[in-house]
Amino acid sequence: MSPRRRTEDGGGEAGFTLLEVVCVLAIVALLVAIALPRVPVSTSQPRLQSYAVEIATLLKVDRHAAMLSRGVVSAEVDAPARTVVSGSSRRVVRVPDDVDLEALLPRQCNGRPALSAISFFATGMSCGGAIRLMRPSGGYEIRVNWLTGGIDIVAQAL
Repeated sequence: MSPRRRTEDGGGEAGFTLLEVVCVLAIVALLVAIALPRVPVSTSQPRLQSYAVEIATLLKVDRHAAMLSRGVVSAEVDAPARTVVSGSSRRVVRVPDDVDLEALLPRQCNGRPALSAISFFATGMSCGGAIRLMRPSGGYEIRVNWLTGGIDIVAQAL
């Protein structure tokens, strides 16, 4: 790669000049800058678990708000948009695109259409439902008990 340089005693010395090293580093940096955005970044299992905990916490806050206000508070679940929106604080949890979000919700709640929501009542009860966050390696299901309004996170294996 480098031209041979002659030393004073006539022998050759192989090596790289500073300019050659800088050029090689610049080319490597350019290739990394081009290739790095194309590397798929997937949601890790601990990060997936943190999304499940975040959604469960949002639901628990809504249940608590319903009991405090002595009214109905409904969390909106939009599976195609990958979001869960709090009915009490309007806080939004958005799940990454590489995670499958599925919602199993009742069609009716308290005699009315449920409209893709998990509703909590002043008594602490709810209409129930389940939200699944899945990756090819497994996932989590957030279950809302209709009778008690209790919220549990259950690991799902594939």
